[in-house]
Amino acid sequence: MKMEYHILLMKYLLSFLLCSSLTVLAQQNQSNIKLGSSLSPTGKHSWLSASGLFAFGFYPEGNGYAVGVFMSGVPEKTVVWTANRDNPPVPGNSTLLFNTEGRLVLQTIAGQDTDIAASDSGVSSASILDSGNFVLYNSDKVVVWQTFDLPTDTILPTQQLPENRDMFASVSDTDHSTGIFRLKIMLGDGNLVQFPKDGADMTQYDYWNTGTSGFGANVSLNLGVDGHLYLLNGTRFIIKNLTEPQKKGMIYFMKLDYDGIIRLYSHNLTKQNSKSFLWESSKDKCVPMGLCGYNSFCVLNDQSPECRCLPGFVSVNQTNRTAGCEINFRSESCINRPGTVTSSIEQEENTVWEDSSYLVLSQTTTEDCKQACLLNGNCEAALFTDGQCRLQKLPLRFGRRNLNTGSKNIAFIKVYAIPSSDCTQPKEGKKELRRDIITIIISPFVVFILIILAIFGIVIYKYHSSSYKIIPQNGNTKYCEGIAPMFFNYAEIEKMTDCFKEEIGRGSSGRVYKGTMPNYQKFVAVKRFEKVSSDWEKEFLNEINVIGRTHHRNLVHLIGCSILGPNKALVYEYMPNGSLADLLFTSEKQPTWVERMGIARDIARGILYLHDECETQIIHCDVKPQNILMDQNGCAKISDFGLAKLLKPDQTNTLTGIRGTRGYVAPEWHRNMPITAKVDVYSFGVVLLEVICRRRSMNQNLVEDQVILEDWVYQCFKTGQLCQLIEDEQVELKQLERMIKIALWCILDEPSLRPSMKKVLLMLEGTVDIPVPPDPSSYLSCI
Repeated sequence: MKMEYHILLMKYLLSFLLCSSLTVLAQQNQSNIKLGSSLSPTGKHSWLSASGLFAFGFYPEGNGYAVGVFMSGVPEKTVVWTANRDNPPVPGNSTLLFNTEGRLVLQTIAGQDTDIAASDSGVSSASILDSGNFVLYNSDKVVVWQTFDLPTDTILPTQQLPENRDMFASVSDTDHSTGIFRLKIMLGDGNLVQFPKDGADMTQYDYWNTGTSGFGANVSLNLGVDGHLYLLNGTRFIIKNLTEPQKKGMIYFMKLDYDGIIRLYSHNLTKQNSKSFLWESSKDKCVPMGLCGYNSFCVLNDQSPECRCLPGFVSVNQTNRTAGCEINFRSESCINRPGTVTSSIEQEENTVWEDSSYLVLSQTTTEDCKQACLLNGNCEAALFTDGQCRLQKLPLRFGRRNLNTGSKNIAFIKVYAIPSSDCTQPKEGKKELRRDIITIIISPFVVFILIILAIFGIVIYKYHSSSYKIIPQNGNTKYCEGIAPMFFNYAEIEKMTDCFKEEIGRGSSGRVYKGTMPNYQKFVAVKRFEKVSSDWEKEFLNEINVIGRTHHRNLVHLIGCSILGPNKALVYEYMPNGSLADLLFTSEKQPTWVERMGIARDIARGILYLHDECETQIIHCDVKPQNILMDQNGCAKISDFGLAKLLKPDQTNTLTGIRGTRGYVAPEWHRNMPITAKVDVYSFGVVLLEVICRRRSMNQNLVEDQVILEDWVYQCFKTGQLCQLIEDEQVELKQLERMIKIALWCILDEPSLRPSMKKVLLMLEGTVDIPVPPDPSSYLSCI
C-alpha cells in the first residue's frame, strides 16, 4: 500500500514537472510585439504565436469584428478568449493599437478609444504564447498582464481557474458576449459549482457541482497539456480528477458551453475537422437552470432540449428560447366579447421550478392546493410537492421536466377565460350542419341590418356634406373642429395617404399611415383597420362611439372616418413626436425630469376628463405608453379607444371580459370583480413608474430583484434607496419621493384603496399631502 502511494505521488510529481516545463517552453517559444504595432480587420488582422497555433487580434463577430484569442492553426478557428465581450462588434475600419504608453487600445472611426489591455507596471512589449496566453511584459521581461488571469468561457492547458472567480458561458457559438450560465470555485470551500447567471451563490441555484465542499482554501481548476482536468488545493494536492490524462498529439481545452454544460474538447492537429468532446458535466441537457426563459420549462425531446410554455402562455420569441413565454390576452379571439371572466386551474406534472412563494401551506392534498390558488386573488400559480403547497406570483422561472425526483411535483397554473359558450367552436361532425342552420337563420337579419346601416350612413354623409359646403374654400379656412367627425369614402382615404405609402405605426387591429388633408395641407394620421372579423369591427365602431363624444387637449382628436364598405379607417390629428414609449425607452430621446412630470400631469388630465368630465363616464381600459402620443409641443395625448368602456349615467361599475395589455392590467380583471374607473388608475400608476424610472415595467435582462419594476420600486422606497431608480439624473429627493408615493397608491391591489383620478391630479400638482402607501401587493388571504 505504501509502495502504491509513492508511485502515485511520483506520477503526479512528474506530471506537474512536465506541465511546468511545457509552460516554460511555451513562454520561450513566443512572438514579440513591439510598442507602436497595430492591427486592422481588413489588413493585418492578428498576431500569431511562434507555432502559428494561436492568434490574438480581430475575428468576425455578428455584423462586425471582435478582439480576442483564437486557434488559428485549426480549421474551426475556435475562439478561446474575448476582450470586452459585452461591447458591440466594431466596424471594419477600426484599429487595434499597442501604443507607446504600453496600452492596447481599440480605436474606431467615431473617435472612441477602448482599453483592451493595460498595466501600471511599465509595459514594454507583448506576446501571444504557444499556450494561447496573450501577455504584456515590463522591461525586465516579467509578465504584468495576461489573458490567462481573465478567462471568459474557456480554460486552456496550463491555465487555472482560481477560487471565487466567475467564468461565464457565451450567448451562443457565434456570439461570445456574456451568456446565462456561470462557473466558480466557492471561496474557502473547494467546491466547483455551476449556477445560472442571475442565481445567487446558494444551494438552491446549484445545478451541478464536484462534491468537493470542505476540501479547503485556495482550490483551483487545472487543465494539463495531456487533457487531465482536475482540482488542486493550496498544498498542491489533487482533490478531484474530472478526467484522466488523454493521449498525446492533441490540443485540449475545457469550455463552459452556451447551453450551461462544461465539456472537455480535443483537436487532432494532424487532421481536419477533428474537434470532439471527451467529457461533459451532465448528460441531461435540461439540467442547467434558466435554459428556458420565464414561464417555460425544459423537456428532453430525443435527448435534445425543448422549451414549452405554461398552459395559457405563448412564446415571446420562437427563435430565442431564453425569451420565455407570456400571456397575450388580446390574442384570444373571443376575449373582448361580453361575459364574466372566469378562472380555472390547469396543471403540469413532474415539473420543478424556483421557489419564490409568498405563502406555504403544509399537509395539503393536490385538490386543496388547487382550490387554495383558485380562491386566492393574489395567487397565479401553485407548486405542490409531497403535501406542501407553495402559492406564487408569476413569472415562474428555472422550470424543467423531472421524472426522477421520487416526489410528486405538480405546477398548478391559474388560467383566465370568459364563458365557453362565447368562444367554443362546434365539434367535428356537427360543425357543417350547425353552420348551415346558423347561416339560414341569421342571413336575413344581417341583410336587413346592413340595409339600415347603409341608409343611415348615406343620410349622415349627405348631412355633413351640406354642412361643410357652407365653409368657405379659400385655402385659409381649416376644417371645422367643433363639428362632429367628417365622413370620407375609401378613395379619399387612399388619396389622402398616397395609397398608404408611409407607415408610421401599427397595432393589433391595423396600421397607421401618415397622410395630408386635401385643401388644408395639414398632416393627419390614418388608422387603417385590417381585420374583418366581428370582434375587430366592434372595436372600430366602439372607437368612433367613444372618441366622438370627447374633445380635450390631452386626447388625440378624431377628424373623420370611413365606415362604408369592408374597408374602414379613422383619421386622427398627426402627432409628430411618436408615442411615449418611443420617448421613454429610446436613450437618445429621453425627456428631462421636468418634462416627464409635465407628461404625467397631461396623462392624468386626459384620464380625469374621461372619468369625470364627459356626459357619459368612459373607462379607457388600455392606458400604456404605446397609447400615449406626443404632439409637436411635447404635450401628451391619450389615444386608441378601441377597448374603452362607456358606462350608463347611473352606472359606477360593469362586468366585462378582460381588456388591456399584460403588465398594465389591474388585478380585479382576473378576480370576477366589477370593473370601475379604478382600473385606469392602476394602469396610470404603472405608467407613472415607467415615466419616473425611464424603463419598462418588466425587463428580464436586468438582475433578479429589478425585473418587475413595481417590486423593485417598493423595495427602494422601503429601504430609503430611491436614488437607485434615477442613478444618472439630478432630482430633488422630496420630489422623487412624492412621485413614487403617488404611483404606489395607484397600483394597490385593492381598488377601493386607490385614489380617484381627480385626487391623483391634485397630488401631482402638489396641492394635497400624500400619506405613506402600504405594500402594493398587500392583500387579505382568501384561504
